Amino acid sequence: MRFTEATRDRLVAELAIRDDLKTVGGRLHGGAIMAFADTVAATATVVNLPPGAGTTTLESKTNFFAGATEGVVRAETLPLHRGRTTMVWQTRVTDASGRLLALVIQTQMVLAPR
Repeated sequence: MRFTEATRDRLVAELAIRDDLKTVGGRLHGGAIMAFADTVAATATVVNLPPGAGTTTLESKTNFFAGATEGVVRAETLPLHRGRTTMVWQTRVTDASGRLLALVIQTQMVLAPR
């Protein structure tokens, strides 16, 4: 995974499709897509946290639309809500042509500094 953009309002990353991330049928595994999206949204939350705070995923919903077999997939996450105790992110995972593979909406809990 490689982060290509990280601001408070948008985070973008890329993931190369490797054989160890594929199903027996040769497509990028849905769990790999979900983990990729989760990491991108959690990182976007970290970018928005106050000093010393942490985060954990509370909820994640994924809709799958298409599969990918090779190349690089891209995840772009945008905030839907950035509150004091939770943040909600929408992540679009697309293939190299821009075709939507999955749409993920995820809620992150903001953990107070210890």
